[in-house]
Amino acid sequence: MQTTVQDWPGRIGYWHIGVPPSGPMDDLSFRLGNRVLGNPEGAAGLECTLGGPALRFTEATWVCVTGAVADVRVDGHPVEQWRTVEIPAGGLLDVGAIRGPGMRTYILISGGIAVDHFLGSAATFTLGKFGGGTGSALRADDTLPLGEATARLAPAVPMSDIPAFGRRWELAVTEGPHGAPEFFTRDDFDTILGTDYEVHFNSDRTGVRLIGPKPEWARTDGGEAGLHPSNIHDNAYTIGALDFTGDTPILLGPDGPSLGGFVCPVTVVAAERWKLGQLAPGDTVRFVAVRAEQAAPAAELGPARRASLGTVLSAGRDGDDGVLRRTEADDETRVTYRRQGDDGVLVEYGTLTLDLGLRARVHALHQHLIAARPRGIVELTPGIRSLQIRVDPAVLPVPQLLDLLAEAETLLPDSDQLVVPSRTVHLPLSWDDPSTREAITRYMHGVRADAPWCPWNIEFIRRMNGLASVEDVHRTVFDAEYLVLGLGDVYLGAPVATPTDPRHRLVTTKYNPARTWTPENAVGIGGAYLCIYGMEGPGGYQFVGRTTQVWNHRARPTGTAGPGVDHFATETPWLLRYFDRIRWYPVEADELLDLRADFAAGKVDVTAEDGEFRLADYRRFLTDNAADIADFRAVQARAFATERQSWRTAGELTD
Repeated sequence: MQTTVQDWPGRIGYWHIGVPPSGPMDDLSFRLGNRVLGNPEGAAGLECTLGGPALRFTEATWVCVTGAVADVRVDGHPVEQWRTVEIPAGGLLDVGAIRGPGMRTYILISGGIAVDHFLGSAATFTLGKFGGGTGSALRADDTLPLGEATARLAPAVPMSDIPAFGRRWELAVTEGPHGAPEFFTRDDFDTILGTDYEVHFNSDRTGVRLIGPKPEWARTDGGEAGLHPSNIHDNAYTIGALDFTGDTPILLGPDGPSLGGFVCPVTVVAAERWKLGQLAPGDTVRFVAVRAEQAAPAAELGPARRASLGTVLSAGRDGDDGVLRRTEADDETRVTYRRQGDDGVLVEYGTLTLDLGLRARVHALHQHLIAARPRGIVELTPGIRSLQIRVDPAVLPVPQLLDLLAEAETLLPDSDQLVVPSRTVHLPLSWDDPSTREAITRYMHGVRADAPWCPWNIEFIRRMNGLASVEDVHRTVFDAEYLVLGLGDVYLGAPVATPTDPRHRLVTTKYNPARTWTPENAVGIGGAYLCIYGMEGPGGYQFVGRTTQVWNHRARPTGTAGPGVDHFATETPWLLRYFDRIRWYPVEADELLDLRADFAAGKVDVTAEDGEFRLADYRRFLTDNAADIADFRAVQARAFATERQSWRTAGELTD
């Protein structure tokens, strides 16, 4: 079905601009195979989904096949998995169909696979079309260069280290970041921990979709973030999070999105995320809550990893609803520290409202941590009113991180002093583009046809905001100036942006469930935010059109970036930066296709004017126009309430 080159831990340091780590979905099977061959644990190897390839070796080479059970043969003779096997010069290694249980098999090779790196990794991200040497899955007649052979350490992986596979899986999870009673009811949370979910066939490396009960929800809606109670202001996700896209739960995988606007009640601990790679359609999943400090260490590969056990050992859960600490950032702003697995913290400022002052506070903390560079911080990813901090808990334990963050709050400048570079970037927009119409049609045929936003998203936006006509939607979008607040929503430098003038701030809700296909560079609105999709993939924003690329595949950056740092020695593949301002100009659909072809050919021609964004000046603008803004919001609120009532009548929302 699909075989790709992967390395471990993958492409680290680029979560903040929408580049996932990729790497092996089952890191445990992958690393065990490398270790027994004498390779570094992260040496590039092959991940095979549902079945493997036939590989002809030009030189005698040692290999180890791990993961799900498959028929493995060398020159037609069966060989065992989890053992080192020598392939003779000219020999054929044939990895057949997976017999199950499990979903993925791994082929590790002495010396690893020596393909070029992109952004510091050989891992293949097929959706982004990079990594693995070709940016795609292997094809017949592809040739893979190998690294210098190593001396194997043992004839086989010890039996005590081999992970247990089955059709029913238990996953160790921690509470948070978004639990009860703020977002889910207590009954919801008990249901999440007390239910066997079924793995849906529509699952892949971006996420494992589950079939299970619909939550009751603790809220009636998501406010400015959207009509459904699952909607929140966009924040950074973490791999292994149970993401409720509307009422549909999805376990986010290593190719999943970095930013999104849905709640996640629990997160799979790092040592258990290997299981996501082996979940097959029809398997059942039970979540078992554990205390974060009692999670198995992800760095371990032996018995301490507890992977050979078929069940999760738990002495109980943290019982804190995922909230690690609350305090006051200043006299007006509360800060909440939420748990994101055993290796991450989500720092949230203020209340659940769209306030650029909160984004300024996030920016100040982000910049402070980049400058301080504490040991153990792996990734820094800003959201609308939050900053995700991922750590190596063996170097920087989460309790120590919380103390560090408390000290940082005393050193941050007043957010009203925020002055940042802010370019005005002019981009073309093909209004109601045919590709977005096709995506809606696919959704209606393949997901649901009775959604309130079907068959035309723009009409739905009009209705949600109480506008007289779709021409008013058109006028509002083209009059607006969109301030970029985050990147990577969804993927590859895609911006999440909001109009600087609240009177241009159209509010809508996200698809429930999400789309399985969105055209590259579609433009949509979800909550109070606008997004340009960086590539084809899933999505939930309501379409208004399509634009040119925001990621340059021809760029070949050099150097490395620290967590949350946007710098390279030469150039960056991503077009936009935090606090850029986007202005749209209209083009016809055919004209857009020509512009996109020019961009793909390297003829990148984008008009951008330098400037700066001053929060103090912006706040004066809000004060001067407060009456008009209040009138606009009142009309919007009435339309929002009317739509919510119609949803309740139709059974879209519970009471």
